[in-house]
Amino acid sequence: YIYIKGEIVMTSNELFTKMEGFWSEFNENHSKFTEKGNKAAATRARKAVGELKKLVTDYRKASVTESKRTV
Repeated sequence: YIYIKGEIVMTSNELFTKMEGFWSEFNENHSKFTEKGNKAAATRARKAVGELKKLVTDYRKASVTESKRTV
């Protein structure tokens, strides 16, 4: 784990793994909605994308911090 402005943040690799999981969840639920019209799946897809959006911000911060440490 790394610290950014006093907060504990996961490493970019850990964040990437979580992002893959949310992307997979989004992809699965999006397909259920578009192919079968499952409205609950659309809700789950939107939730997964929202979580993914949060992780993208953390990933950017972690990536920048890690790149500064390696220089």
